[in-house]
Amino acid sequence: MRKQSLTFLENLLSAPSPSGYEQPAQRLFREYIAPFCQVSSDVLGNVYGFIPGQGKDRPKVMIVGHCDEIGLQVKYIDDKGFIYFAAIGGVDAHLTPGKVVTIHTADGPLAGVVGKRPIHLMDAKDRETVVKLEAQYIDIGAKDKKEAQKLVRVGDCITFASGFTRLQGDRVASRGFDDKAGAFVVAEVLRLVAAEGERLPVDLYGVSSVQEEIGLRGGTTSSYTVNPDIGICVEVDFATDQPDVERKHNGEVALGKGPILARGANINHALFELLYGTAQKEKIAVQLTATPRATGTDANVMQISRNGVATALVKLPLRYMHTPVEVLSLADLTESARLIVATLKRIKTSEAFLPR
Repeated sequence: MRKQSLTFLENLLSAPSPSGYEQPAQRLFREYIAPFCQVSSDVLGNVYGFIPGQGKDRPKVMIVGHCDEIGLQVKYIDDKGFIYFAAIGGVDAHLTPGKVVTIHTADGPLAGVVGKRPIHLMDAKDRETVVKLEAQYIDIGAKDKKEAQKLVRVGDCITFASGFTRLQGDRVASRGFDDKAGAFVVAEVLRLVAAEGERLPVDLYGVSSVQEEIGLRGGTTSSYTVNPDIGICVEVDFATDQPDVERKHNGEVALGKGPILARGANINHALFELLYGTAQKEKIAVQLTATPRATGTDANVMQISRNGVATALVKLPLRYMHTPVEVLSLADLTESARLIVATLKRIKTSEAFLPR
């Protein structure tokens, strides 16, 4: 991966962006894509990059990845200064106890820890029970409620204090790959198109959307705004090359073996075939996964926006989704961007994607 691109990815992952609090990450996204395209934003916080194409009656293509991550939010501060919280998105209550977290306050980041009763003081039944999120609390070291309230406000967002970590080969771990990895691919597509200097046969919109984790909200509004003829969502998907995941759930999906192309009701058949055929011609390895119903991604709302959009879903294999240690292969990111750019060059007319 290009050094500047890797630096951008690391910075994007480090920026706090729980759903509804995405702007630190979106500022980085805007800054990165600004040299490559026309940039705009909307009131919800979605960021748009636009590169005009050439040719008469050219179709509009929108590629989208969401920049929001799961996180926590301050709900209540008790008399002793302990902070109770709620989940933003799908947070696993198994994972939070004993974690270092960062509370993002008006005065800057503040460290805290999610406390837990020592195992020595628990009976056998309690040791086997997951403590509900509403019963867990954060300790910032405050002596009482008054001191804590000077530092923290109800509604402040919270992220896990885990950063970008290199593993073996091109494998890396971080919180927030779901789906900053997708937003990164969108940015790289815009960069590659601009770098090649040739006008595409389509008007290209690259979108970093918000609030996906709490209901596909930014994907809904951005799809309505762009009103694309063709849409490609870039998301993460469950890798099944770890010991405790059943392959019957998601098929054979492994890190480092290329992007995943979804098939099913949410996917336009002709657009899938164009992506698959392009991968073969460009010698890009791809994996397939079956999604028989609507997907829980921005592709879902994009497909049914206005009078309908020819939609595809390019997925990135990911281990340990919705944990602070999500793992993926950097090569899968670069190959996904390369596949999408090569596919964009082969789009002729929007009529090609009408069901026959």
